[in-house]
Amino acid sequence: MRKISIARFTRTLSALLGGGVPIIDALRITAKTAGNRVVENSVMAARERVMAGQTLGERLKDSGVFPPMVVQMVIVGEQTGALDNMLAKVADYYEDEVDVAVSGLTALLEPLLIVFLGVVIGGIVIAIYLPIFKVVTLVK
Repeated sequence: MRKISIARFTRTLSALLGGGVPIIDALRITAKTAGNRVVENSVMAARERVMAGQTLGERLKDSGVFPPMVVQMVIVGEQTGALDNMLAKVADYYEDEVDVAVSGLTALLEPLLIVFLGVVIGGIVIAIYLPIFKVVTLVK
């Protein structure tokens, strides 16, 4: 869930900054779209500090919510003036991480689902044929 929230935050912030939205407004908007209350609160706190003239990267590091890689990419993006590109790269990375985790979880659940369905269908077959066998033994 944390990776999904970070990917959503970075993708939205990248799109907004790339579209020319001021960083203060972009942070307010992305805080609401993160989908996680902890991320939202830390982004809003960082927004307040950015309004006071501090850098976004340092504020995200102080929050402790964002991984060091995200913080470093934001710091580099701020220094080079390509924050939207760096955020897009972070979003790509975390979206790939989420895809790998979901596919691994799906691969793990498939055998369990097959066994469960086998037991259910076997129970239905036994429930259907058991009365038929009882009728056959009573007729003899």
